Amino acid sequence: MSSLPPGFRFFPTEEELVGFYLRNKLEGKREGLERVIPIVDIYSLDPWELTSISGELCTGDEEWFFFSPRQEREARGGRPNRLTPSGYWKATGTPSYIFSTTTTDSHKIGLKRTMVFYEGKAPTGNKTKWKVNEYKAFEEASTSSAAPKVRHEMSLCRVYVTSGTLRSFDRRPLVSGTGEMLQREETGRAITDGTSMEEQGPSMNPSLAEDADPELNTTDELDALLNSFDWD
Repeated sequence: MSSLPPGFRFFPTEEELVGFYLRNKLEGKREGLERVIPIVDIYSLDPWELTSISGELCTGDEEWFFFSPRQEREARGGRPNRLTPSGYWKATGTPSYIFSTTTTDSHKIGLKRTMVFYEGKAPTGNKTKWKVNEYKAFEEASTSSAAPKVRHEMSLCRVYVTSGTLRSFDRRPLVSGTGEMLQREETGRAITDGTSMEEQGPSMNPSLAEDADPELNTTDELDALLNSFDWD
């Protein structure tokens, strides 16, 4: 991966994070995903320690991606431990859905929760600019009317520092025709996670969409790119 072309950035949409990376990891369908997104218990480290152990594609970027396995206490039915050596992660806002737009019947494929890092002991810690988006995938429903079930054995986390400027995590151009109407309809019903519309980007506010650099726009292209890498 050291031979990537100049200007390359790992800039996946939330749909790609859940529908491609997390789902393939959960189902064991791809080898070598850990070189792109490593497996780390992010809640056992302080957030600034995570930047040096991120995947090879995140070098020099301002957001870092990790697969985070379910903790043993959580597997036994307890609450996850989000205490780190220097502080703790605290959930903010309400969980929101991640939708698939690859089909004509846009449907929910996962769940997103946002957390903020506080330095010090709970509940009197000092709020920092570190945040994490924790994504969990849904089991594939047998029918469209079936209630989605969350897969808890592995989550995908996006760690970043809020900068006070526009953050367009999903700045892909909207497709024309039916796809655009579906996306606008679903984002209009999306559940807020407590962040601002500017911070959520055009995935929650299509009017914020901007001209993106040349990027991978489909999971097929992502698949082709990963196949092109020399994983040895």
